[in-house]
Amino acid sequence: MKKIKLILPVFLGLVLSFSSCSKDDDEIVDPGDDNSGEIPVEPNEPELLELRNYSSGQKVMMQTFYWDVEPRHEWWTTLSDKVEGWADAGIDRLWFPVATKGQSGGYSMGYDPSDYFDFGEYYQQQTTPTRFGTRTELEALIEKSHNLGLEVIADIVINHNSGGGKEYNPYRDKDTWTLFNEENGNASGWFNRNYENFYPNSTSPYDDGSLFYEETNLDHNQEYVQDWLWKKENSVAKYYMNEMGFDGWRFDYVAGFEPWVVKAWLDEVGGFSVAELWDGNASNLANYVEETGSGAFDFATFYKLDEAFDRHDDLTFLERDMLWKTHPDKAVTFTANHDTEKDDNEDNNISVENKMKAYAFILTHPGYPTIFYSDYENENFQAEIQQLIEIHNSLAVGDIEILHVDKDEYIMKRNGNNENPGLIIYISTGENTKRRNVQTNWKNVTLLDYSGNSTYIPTSDENGTASLEAPANGYAIWSVSK
Repeated sequence: MKKIKLILPVFLGLVLSFSSCSKDDDEIVDPGDDNSGEIPVEPNEPELLELRNYSSGQKVMMQTFYWDVEPRHEWWTTLSDKVEGWADAGIDRLWFPVATKGQSGGYSMGYDPSDYFDFGEYYQQQTTPTRFGTRTELEALIEKSHNLGLEVIADIVINHNSGGGKEYNPYRDKDTWTLFNEENGNASGWFNRNYENFYPNSTSPYDDGSLFYEETNLDHNQEYVQDWLWKKENSVAKYYMNEMGFDGWRFDYVAGFEPWVVKAWLDEVGGFSVAELWDGNASNLANYVEETGSGAFDFATFYKLDEAFDRHDDLTFLERDMLWKTHPDKAVTFTANHDTEKDDNEDNNISVENKMKAYAFILTHPGYPTIFYSDYENENFQAEIQQLIEIHNSLAVGDIEILHVDKDEYIMKRNGNNENPGLIIYISTGENTKRRNVQTNWKNVTLLDYSGNSTYIPTSDENGTASLEAPANGYAIWSVSK
């Protein structure tokens, strides 16, 4: 059994050794038949800790959009009505959609970038506002977010371009849509481009094999492209940060260009950064963050959650390699995003019935969790996600130990520290309530489920052993009471 363990100072009688004491793996306990260690409900019933008095030192990020958001042209104002509630819930960063004009104009989600400096102020691609609204509305949203203490993260697409004018391209010996100027998809007049700035060209006489828009795949080796993307004072990176007020970057499709590009960008302008390297191999993700200095979406965790809860229905997959295990400060964990939740995506998502268990996992484990807009705005999920965020922001502290794992049970402990008790999460995919004796860090104390999914009230003994519970096909998050 794999363990990640660090001996920490004593808190509430912290024990310095780990042992597992459990009932038979297959035993299902009827809560009414086992009163060992349980305190009858009395007038002086134990109370939950005031979580606002504790801090894990980290909050969570909100992805503020889904694919093909509606209503078109009103998204910035829609978000403006929500940011205060998100700040109150414990969010500290907002990942915005691609904010500039794409080839599809008012229908574009921004991943077909045309003009990097048109935030909804130039009439081109048959519209002035972007799908999300006008520049004025965006600037007001950024200002409001900053006033609430929220950072705003720009989605940046620098692999491919789309929506330019047609010109003869001698390197492909045919016409290509590679002319970007004031009359052709780049009304701002900044960062004009032609076939010389895309693969192949006179300085890079080869096709780099891009999967997207291969004829308009930017050549980042060119000084001109580097100047306009991140080096010049009015480059994309510096303009977004200094003029628009963005605080960081979500780099789209980084498999389409070399890692040194992201490193050079961050060396020049800094800011929070997360890369979309769609790769479920934890080692590949680790290599990328080491090479670039950027964070990365933890696709390894996403796929392990999918395999554990859906594909294989086997929680032992939660023991396997994930980016947060080696690079917790660089792993941006998630359970859903605009791509995984597309209507036509059946192979790369976590099912609705298992999604909250997946959120419980990422919001109790190391890494920087991301909440998906559509999940948070789902009235069936919102209160539960808010509670998980509060638990994450307060009690998700300390190194972890996996106390038990089998096909339908997973129990993990966060060890806490001198000032913070930490937590234990117990996930079950079984059809009945489960109980298991585990070694806690808490001696002779009453424990409560902070998720609200269990009303069971156990106590730990003088050695810190306690019988904890998980509801059928659900989870509980245990810590000490007042």
